[in-house]
Amino acid sequence: MQQYSIYQVDAFTRQAFRGNPAGVVPDARGLSASAMQFMAREMNKSETAFIFPSSDPSGDVEVRFFTPTAEVPICGHATIAAHYVLAVEGAPLGTRRQQTAAGMLAVESEKFDGVIRIWMHQQLANFSPPLEGQQLDALLKALGLAASDVESNSPVQIVSTGHSKVVIPVRRRRKIAGLSPDMNALCSLSTRIGCNGYYTWTMEDPDPGNLSHGRMFAPIIGIPEDPVTGNASGCLGAYLVHHDLLSGDETGVASFYAGQGWEVGRPGRVLVEATRSSSDGPIAIRIAGEAVITLKGIMVAP
Repeated sequence: MQQYSIYQVDAFTRQAFRGNPAGVVPDARGLSASAMQFMAREMNKSETAFIFPSSDPSGDVEVRFFTPTAEVPICGHATIAAHYVLAVEGAPLGTRRQQTAAGMLAVESEKFDGVIRIWMHQQLANFSPPLEGQQLDALLKALGLAASDVESNSPVQIVSTGHSKVVIPVRRRRKIAGLSPDMNALCSLSTRIGCNGYYTWTMEDPDPGNLSHGRMFAPIIGIPEDPVTGNASGCLGAYLVHHDLLSGDETGVASFYAGQGWEVGRPGRVLVEATRSSSDGPIAIRIAGEAVITLKGIMVAP
């Protein structure tokens, strides 16, 4: 049986056993989709990243992302983890073009404050109409929230920066901390609205240095709760700028840290930059984080 080097990496943290763990196979050449799915299931992390040479001449690497049950087009924390591993294995720092199922994305690695920091560019933000009526009622019931728990002046809305999330503004952090969602109901709703992730967030009582605190649930793709979610944090950045809840500087850049993971014992934070060059222009997103390798080993391919 073929053997492959594999890492476990905690992303969006500088401390081991915090943040969001991802599997990384730095040289996945020869692996079939079914083999990658088996390996991701064996790792049993929210995502495992498999790195290939890019099949697109304009790209540097191709990365495919698998949850324990499905392939997904893009993943924030596994991108951070994958490019951190490349840097640790000796790849030069700088900008790489990453080919993904969500398109070609720029990823930058740099030395910052004595550690390696990875920046991931996401797709331009796209906003669906707010959820209303029966769909909103079903969502709140599945989460165990009342209508009064949601911010009245901010919509519940699907936002995509490459991988869509339902962005749910909650008034009180204690409500987010106490969530115990009906996972079957969330799965059922996902099939109806075409979105697999539910990101609850609040600006009330964030941890020091953070603007927000959130939790993210995606049971239909095998992730009951994701510890620290790069894509969801990028969607939040786009949402805040789109709804004038966060202002940019003189160059149009709004930046903040989004905190997540406390409820599952894996706290971490995502640095988000949302850039809008004009009041009605598109919103560009990039996110950044550090990482820590906690395991390196060999896995056989099925």
